[in-house]
Amino acid sequence: MCEIFAHQPTENYQFITRSIRIDGHATSVKLEASFWETLEEIAEYQGLSVPRFISTIYKEALEHNGEVTNFASLLRCACLIYSRKPQETLSTL
Repeated sequence: MCEIFAHQPTENYQFITRSIRIDGHATSVKLEASFWETLEEIAEYQGLSVPRFISTIYKEALEHNGEVTNFASLLRCACLIYSRKPQETLSTL
């Protein structure tokens, strides 16, 4: 029943940690490979590097919410929003 999910390549869900700078501060973000691929796709559409795109998301979330408590989850949810309605999402960027 769930073979399409259970039999996916393990590379899809292996964690990858990337170091980025947000407002001049070095930090690291740990996400599954599939999420990194989605972030790369969105960033490319916007003409940004992935670190620049991630930094922009962080700054906007900080402005909107006053704090960012679980940034990796915010990025995962951003990828889910994009995967559910890619054209609608990209048209609002």
